[in-house]
Amino acid sequence: MFSLNKDESFSKREERVLDFWEKENIFQKSVDNREGEKLFSFYDGPPFATGLPHYGNLLASILKDVIPRYKTMRGFFVPRRFGWDCHGLPVENEIEKAQELSGHEFVSKFGIAKFNEECEKIVLRYTEEWKKTINRIGRWVDFSNTYKTMDITYMESVWWVFKELYDQGLVYEGFKVMPYCSKLGTPLSNFEANLNYQEVDDPSLTIKFQMKDDKDTYFLAWTTTPWTLISNLALAVGPDIDYVKIKDKKTNKNYIL
Repeated sequence: MFSLNKDESFSKREERVLDFWEKENIFQKSVDNREGEKLFSFYDGPPFATGLPHYGNLLASILKDVIPRYKTMRGFFVPRRFGWDCHGLPVENEIEKAQELSGHEFVSKFGIAKFNEECEKIVLRYTEEWKKTINRIGRWVDFSNTYKTMDITYMESVWWVFKELYDQGLVYEGFKVMPYCSKLGTPLSNFEANLNYQEVDDPSLTIKFQMKDDKDTYFLAWTTTPWTLISNLALAVGPDIDYVKIKDKKTNKNYIL
């Protein structure tokens, strides 16, 4: 038999385990213990360090911790370098707000080099908070050898990869319709484009279009831009679309939906 501590606290036990992992360097030992074994490459999409971690980051971090742990337990060598995403609109927007700039013209007057310097100053301002949070949830990553996407060596490696793809004929030039921000002078990602979506009430009308060869049959068309009806010249229908024909018994009129 063994004694049971009735005053045991799960939160306190968790803190003791985390403290033990840190003092004994358990994570690094688990990695070093597999050195020389088959490599399992773990590619982690790095977060922006301009903002504090939120629920979405925590959920993703747990998933990113489970797989490398499992592979390590299966005997693979799984190094896990943490990284920071230093490019993109979040960083630029922070500086524009701080310097009261608006758009490419004002940034150019401010000075591109100076603007880049300001971006570099703030891009890693929340790294300590990130480290604290990541360690607190028990995720194992290497913070002692982090990489930053603004490092020259990192950027050159990306260009090298791009050139390799180009030399192999895997890069092509094409055209695509994308959401574009005229103020920032750049296309927007799906995430950025969806940020400002709002539920709004629009005026709408359902209009009936009389068939030329059947005066008792109408096509019904719905629009949220009724002011454009004046210039309408034709009604488009799809040859492969199934429509429904409904008869109003009171008026003996037919409507095609």
